[in-house]
Amino acid sequence: MAIEVCAKAAVGAPNLLGDCPFSQRVLLTLEEKKLPYKLHLIDVNNKPQWFLDVNPGGKVPVIKFGDDKWIPDSDVVVGLIEEKYPDPPLSTPPEFASVGSKIFPSFVAFLKSKDPNDGSEKALVEQLKALDDHLNAHGPYVAGDKVTAVDLSLAPKLYHVETALGHYKGWSIPEDLTNGHNYMKLLFTRDSWEKTKAAKEHVVAGWASKVNA
Repeated sequence: MAIEVCAKAAVGAPNLLGDCPFSQRVLLTLEEKKLPYKLHLIDVNNKPQWFLDVNPGGKVPVIKFGDDKWIPDSDVVVGLIEEKYPDPPLSTPPEFASVGSKIFPSFVAFLKSKDPNDGSEKALVEQLKALDDHLNAHGPYVAGDKVTAVDLSLAPKLYHVETALGHYKGWSIPEDLTNGHNYMKLLFTRDSWEKTKAAKEHVVAGWASKVNA
C-alpha cells in the first residue's frame, strides 16, 4: 500500500522540508516504523490547485494510504498509522498521552509577547519544569525506555522552543532542567529526526510573520 504525505515546504525554499511541527510528527512516525512514503512539499503561501482539490481545508499534514482519500489532522493521521501498521508499537499509555501538551501553546504566547511582565515566560518555564519532573520519575522518554507517539509529538515542538526563542528573544531552556535537556538530546540524535528535521533558519523564517505581527 503506497503511502503519500503532504507536508509544509520551507518558507522561501519550496523544494526543502519546512518547519511545521505537525507535519514532522507524522514523518517521524513513518520513519520510526520504517515505512516507505512519497513526500509532497506544499508551499502554504501558494498552494497548488491539485492539493486544494483533494484537500479543500488546505491544511498540512495530510496523508493518503493507497487509493484512499486524503486524510487531515496529525492526531487522526498518527492514530491511523498505528492502526494500519502496529509494529513496532508506538502508542503511548493513556495516563502519559497528555504529558507536555501545554508546552507549545505556552511557547507561542511567550514568543509573540511584547510585554516582559505578562507572565508568559513564567508559564512556559512551569510547563517545561513539569515535563522535567515527569522525565525524572519515568524517563528517559515520556513512557519509559522506549519512544512512543507523545515523544514524536513533543520533539518538533521542543525544537521550535529552542530555535525560535533562541533567535527572537535570546532565550534558552533553563540549564537546571537536566532531564529535559537529556530528553532533547536523545530525540535529536535519532535517525528519524535527522531525516525529517527542518533547518534552523527555516524554523526562524516560519515564525517571522507571527513574531512581527
